Amino acid sequence: MKYKNYFENFKIGSEKELIKAIEDLGFVPFFENEIKGFSLEEHIADNCWYYGSDPWEAWEWKGPVIRKSKCAYGKFMFNKAVYISRKWFPDFANYRRDGYDFDARYDDGLASRDDKYLYDLIEKNAPVLSKPLKSLGNYRKGGRKGFDSSILRLQKQGYIVISDFTHAKDKQGNEYGWGIAEYSIPEKLWEDGFRNEVYRRTPEESFERLVGHLKQILPGISEELIRKIIK
Repeated sequence: MKYKNYFENFKIGSEKELIKAIEDLGFVPFFENEIKGFSLEEHIADNCWYYGSDPWEAWEWKGPVIRKSKCAYGKFMFNKAVYISRKWFPDFANYRRDGYDFDARYDDGLASRDDKYLYDLIEKNAPVLSKPLKSLGNYRKGGRKGFDSSILRLQKQGYIVISDFTHAKDKQGNEYGWGIAEYSIPEKLWEDGFRNEVYRRTPEESFERLVGHLKQILPGISEELIRKIIK
């Protein structure tokens, strides 16, 4: 495949085309970022982005795309949402976890009590929607703080993924509003398939595989920048 073709003249105009891009590229950031052209936002068909569609189709695709492609979705890079294919997420998670499962990370003093509290809550209840998750954890005014920082950190470290999106419903059963994120852990979402893959290499081996792959799909981008965004 000539990966550069993805970053020249193509447009994504359907769920099916987005799934193909995720499977072909492995990494598809949702929003524009420091690497020009490396995002869904920059390659979405005009009538599918918020300035041309009703409803905003690119947002409505999230849940179906995650379910159909079995990809990982979350704030993994640039502090922004990224689709990562099922094929490449184990190496990504292995590197970001530095080879640790979460309990071992915590036991070695590399994770905070706040992060462990939220991780354990998600592990016990996954899949769980954000609103009931916050309620279960007492993340409210006058209650526990730090949800946003912990959930971001756990996603960036590869321990938590967004496994679906759903919508609130009115009394007539009609969906409305923005999609509501559902959280899970990869070990529950993909079970033994993921458990058997995530630590099969050293973190260093996974890192070099990621660097090599991103150099292929991002021709012309310096290796220094590629290493920076993986880290």
